This record gives sequence, C-alpha cells and structure tokens, in this order.
Amino acid sequence: MNWTEVSIFTTTEGIEPVCGRLLGVGVTGFVIRDAKDFEDFLNDKTGNWDYIDDDLMNLKDCETTVTFYLADNSQGADMLAMVRSEMAELKNMDEENAFGRLEVTLANVKEEDWANNWKQYFKPIEIGSRLLIKPSWEDYDGRDGRTVLEIDPASSFGTGQHNTTRLVLEFIEENIQPDANVLDLGCGSGILSIAALLLGAERAAAVDIDLNSVKIARENAEKNHIPSEKYSTHCGNIVTDSALRSEIGNGYDLITANIVADVIIAMSGLFREFLKSNGKLIVSGIITERSDEVLQKLDECGFKLVTLKESEGWAAALLTQ
Repeated sequence: MNWTEVSIFTTTEGIEPVCGRLLGVGVTGFVIRDAKDFEDFLNDKTGNWDYIDDDLMNLKDCETTVTFYLADNSQGADMLAMVRSEMAELKNMDEENAFGRLEVTLANVKEEDWANNWKQYFKPIEIGSRLLIKPSWEDYDGRDGRTVLEIDPASSFGTGQHNTTRLVLEFIEENIQPDANVLDLGCGSGILSIAALLLGAERAAAVDIDLNSVKIARENAEKNHIPSEKYSTHCGNIVTDSALRSEIGNGYDLITANIVADVIIAMSGLFREFLKSNGKLIVSGIITERSDEVLQKLDECGFKLVTLKESEGWAAALLTQ
C-alpha cells in the first residue's frame, strides 16, 4: 500500500488543538516539529552537551508542523477531507489567529494526482437493502433495482466507503419517512442529504463550514437530478452564527450530523432548535472510546438513545427527543 505524507502548519499554541482534532477523526500517530523545542533545549541548564545534531538544528527556525500519513486509497481520501473540515472549523474559531495558518499540504505529490490515484479503490457499494453508492466513472446495470446515488466527492468527505458514512446511511434508510424534511449538518459531499431525498424525503438542507464542500454538495445534488427547490445549501458555523441558524429554520423531521465528537458536543444544545417535537437525530463520526461522553451530553440536552451502532472503532447513534 502507498502512503501520503500530510502536514498541517500551525503554531506552538496550536499543537494541542490540532492534535486533538486529528485524534477525533482517527489519526492516532503524528510527528511534531516546533521551534520551541530547540529553544527549550538551549535553555536547559542541566544538560551536558557540546554537539547539536542536524535534526535538532533544523528546528531552530522551522514553522510548527504536525505531520502524519494517510493510505493512498478511498479511506485515506475520506480521512483527508475530514481533516480539512476540522482545520477549517478550528480556523473559524481562532479569532486571534493564535493557531497559525492551519494549512493542510501533501508532500511529494500534486493534489490532483493524489485525488485521481485513489479513484481506483472507489467502487459501487451496496448500503442496507435499498441503496447503491457509485462514482460517475463506474457503471451499474441496475438489475437488483437498488436506488442509485452517484457521488463524486472531489475534496469533500463522503463516498460511502467510510464506516461513519455507512452507519448513517443505514440509519437513514431505516428511519426516513415520505415527505420528511431533513437537515444535514457537516454535509461534506452531500451524500447523506442526497440519499435521504432519493429514499423519499421531500426536502433537505445541507450545511458545512467549508465553502468548497457546500459547492460540491450542490453539484452532487444536480448530478442526482434533485430539483433545486428541494435542496438548499448553507455555509457557516451554526454554533457561532445565529443569523445562519435563522436562515436554516426549523421544523425538521430528521437531523444528521456525521462530524466528530467535539463538534457534536458543541452543537448538542442547538439540535432541538431545528427539530420537530417528535424529530429524530443521527450522530456519527465518533470514535467508540468517546461514544459514552457524546451520549451523556445529548442526554443532558433532552435526547434519548434509540440505537447505537459500531463498526471498526467508529460509533453512530439514533436518538429521539
């Protein structure tokens, strides 16, 4: 398997929040380079040394970076999109620019080349009993009568390959009602809201903090012949933007939030503002070690757990008010 080196440029102050976000999306190993390490070394009066090797000297004037590796396949592409979404969220919250530029770069490979390389792994995939997800470059004969969702994620999260996305799609299939009004928070490629419409929902609203994701979601909706009057897209942070919350409105039958634990916790007090009194909430993107923490917070906000599903270290939950 090939691997791609990914680096995030930040500051000393940004190391902890950046690494926390990476852990939240399942990146468990990374290397940190920080000029402060060199400064701390020089200021250590207890050390006895008369030589500094090149690796340490290279820290002297470096920009703080957090580096990790992703597999060159569809799972890696989904993970990269999740990381970018998290850094966009963190940048939006960093009003004082204390965490630096938070730019995500790939080493020794062009962005467009890497984006094309993993396409070989993205094949049609069956979800539940009714849905089939496929990229535009793959054919499907339709013999088994499944509802086809054609998705080209580009640089946004959501191909159906990732465990978190599959868990939510299964919940949607099991719980969607005709004429339902659906809100997708952290929409990425738009896969969840588009699936809901194809499975019978009447309307859907897709929201993401990343403008590029909002654009891709709209393009994927058009690709699946979703009428524009049934699908609205919104860009921004619902936690900090009351005007955006008003624009999104309320009266939703179902909310999906396939994000990460920390963001779900931050949003937890707002979900009821959007839902009908008997509405349902689906949350995912949660590493299993943090599922109890997320569920506890949602319980405090008036939600009751109906079903918890887990797959390969990830958890998704269906809740009601």
